[in-house]
Amino acid sequence: MDLSIGEVAERSGLSVHALRFYEREGLFANPVRRLSNGRRVYHEEDLEWLAVCTKLRSSGMSLATIREYIGLARRGPGNEHERLALLRRHEEEVEARIGELREALDVVRYKVRVYAEHLARGEADGLWNPSRDGNGNGDAGAGAEAGARAGSGVE
Repeated sequence: MDLSIGEVAERSGLSVHALRFYEREGLFANPVRRLSNGRRVYHEEDLEWLAVCTKLRSSGMSLATIREYIGLARRGPGNEHERLALLRRHEEEVEARIGELREALDVVRYKVRVYAEHLARGEADGLWNPSRDGNGNGDAGAGAEAGARAGSGVE
C-alpha cells in the first residue's frame, strides 16, 4: 500500500520536515520513491525501518554510522559480520552511556534525599549557600562522607 508523506509522519510520529531531512541525509534503507508529479511514495517497510532508525538515533548513533549501516545493508549479503561489528560497537557505547547515566542518577537521588531531609527537619538554611561563605563552603550537616559519595560536597 502506498503511503503519503503526511501518512508516514502521522504513523511514525516524525514531522514531515524530519522525514525530508532523513531522505536528504540518506537515512532511508531504500531510496524514497516518487510519483511522476514528484510526490513521495512510502511503503510499510519504510515505516518499519523508520522505527529502527529513530531508535538508533535516540540511542546516540550518529548519522554517519547509520548511513554506514544502511550502505552495508544495501550491498546485500556478504557483509553481515561488518554490520554485526558496527552494531556491537554501538551497543558498547550505549552500555557505557547507561553506566554514566546511572552514576548521575545516583548523585541526583542523593541530592534529593539531602534536600528532603533538611526540609523535613526545618533546616533548609543548613544547605550549601555560596553567598554564605567566601570559600564556597557552608555545607552544614552534609558531612565529608556524603560529599564524597555525591562527588562534590555541594548541597
